Amino acid sequence: MKAFTTYEFKNGKIADLDRQFPSYLSAWQEGVALAETDTHFLYCMKTESTAGIATLEFQDRLGNYHTYPMVEGMYAVVPGSAFIAGGRGLIMSRQNWLGLFSIGGPAEQEGRLKYIDGCTDSLLISPIKMGDPCLNLLYFPPGIDQTRHTHPSDRIGMVMSGQGKCHYWENDIEHIIRLTTNLIFCIHTDGIHKFSTPYGDHMRVLAYHPDSDYGPTDQFHPMINRTIVDGVSANQLPDIRTK
Repeated sequence: MKAFTTYEFKNGKIADLDRQFPSYLSAWQEGVALAETDTHFLYCMKTESTAGIATLEFQDRLGNYHTYPMVEGMYAVVPGSAFIAGGRGLIMSRQNWLGLFSIGGPAEQEGRLKYIDGCTDSLLISPIKMGDPCLNLLYFPPGIDQTRHTHPSDRIGMVMSGQGKCHYWENDIEHIIRLTTNLIFCIHTDGIHKFSTPYGDHMRVLAYHPDSDYGPTDQFHPMINRTIVDGVSANQLPDIRTK
């Protein structure tokens, strides 16, 4: 079973991914049009060029046109058609799913949430509802040697800065690949792997998840949880909740 794949950077579509949660991977440099039927997670990569600023052109659902500059480390979610050019970057697209437009960054150096084995994580783009896609920043300090683990769906990754190694197992044989800045990869569903940072350097990784088991639900979210009726949260009062 395939556990780990690396990809060459090229302008346009690179690979189709996760069949359970249909997604595909693309990149831009010269310019790419984004499909109207899908939602696109963008990240502006490190570039050696002085022309490192990208331009995102987007039409919202009300028909209004917007132009946004994006510099290295910025990220965005774009539902529907758009065009991006300049600089260079990565695009993870979830097919036939409607997200909410968002733009942010540059991403911080370290994650704000504790992860495993000394690593940290930040949700750059949180799920709108439980089960929806999300975008993460993983931070690996120098000297990390992770516990072997798997994920229940594809993970699209890119090294944002620093360097390290990925150890992965196929047919019980260990493979090791060096990870350097801007390397693009996929950890496939149930692929056994771990990361390490043995070179005296940190590593920051962008990670797209096509699904999540975390996020708001209709029965549990901040608005309904903190609506109090006679001392009782509305999440405990099914008769008044919107059907």
